[in-house]
Amino acid sequence: MDISICNGKTILVTGATGLIGQALVKSLLKKYHNSKVIGVVRNEEKAKEIFLEYMGANLEFIVSDISTLKTQNLGVNYIIHGASQTASKAFVNEPVETIMTAVNGTTNMLEFARMNPVDSFVYLSSMEVYGTPERDERIDELYSAGINTMNIRACYPESKRICENLCASYSSEYGVPARVVRLTQTFGPGVQYDDGRVFAEFARCVIENRNIILNTKGDTKRNYLYIEDAVSAILTVLCHGKDGEAYNAANEETYCSIYEMACLVAEKCASGKISVEVNEAKDISKFGYAPTLYMNLDTSKLKALGWNPTTNLQNMYKNMISYMIKTRGGN
Repeated sequence: MDISICNGKTILVTGATGLIGQALVKSLLKKYHNSKVIGVVRNEEKAKEIFLEYMGANLEFIVSDISTLKTQNLGVNYIIHGASQTASKAFVNEPVETIMTAVNGTTNMLEFARMNPVDSFVYLSSMEVYGTPERDERIDELYSAGINTMNIRACYPESKRICENLCASYSSEYGVPARVVRLTQTFGPGVQYDDGRVFAEFARCVIENRNIILNTKGDTKRNYLYIEDAVSAILTVLCHGKDGEAYNAANEETYCSIYEMACLVAEKCASGKISVEVNEAKDISKFGYAPTLYMNLDTSKLKALGWNPTTNLQNMYKNMISYMIKTRGGN
């Protein structure tokens, strides 16, 4: 997989202080010393803290909301648009804001790319555009989703779907070289200790020697992806993907239920010192969970570009737990 065409180029990354955004920025700065990275952030102090050891002439910040970022010519060659709401509780507590941030922000970034022609534009989407598959079938990029638009939590997948169509539309009508990466749930080093997502809670249980308590039976099944594998997937699509196309990104070998994952973490990462308990909540809507689903992503299309994941689920957890232990005092 050759992504050397990024060398000597200027890459703009939105959502640069998010989990995937910061991993992208750090990876680009490590690999390509002749490249320049522009990170769009909302909190400059936070950004400087995250990228302290990377500060220099090759890294620049623009402090702006993506919806109001000015479309001035910055000499950008590539854009990776990753700014998005990711907190499940916000999907039910702030659905309007979730939609507007996605749609207005993506429209503005596509306008930026139209006004200042770039070599490639990648939008970071989600597996949730496929809705709630009810069977263990492999899901390729043409899978037709069934999403209840009157369900408040649908604000997230529906906003992703319209943003994807915006990318395809800008590509068709204006020639913007937009591509889409549909990421499965991604984690690894960089996850904050207080992250509210289930994978972080499982890691905290190991660190704090607490039993894992599931609020559901944990029947939902999906693939997962290590943060470094996600970065390589995104850069592969950035450099070699086709305009107006979408690509699934996941480690197919990690496909398992939440309950199975909890058991793996308890056994392999806590050496059996903790157990898994199921304590079904009467009302799970307050947690912002998606309905039970079977998200078995087919990544053949991405692999055809030369990409392959490298890290299994057990090592994903071990590396994340080590990171969370090291950074716990700073959170």
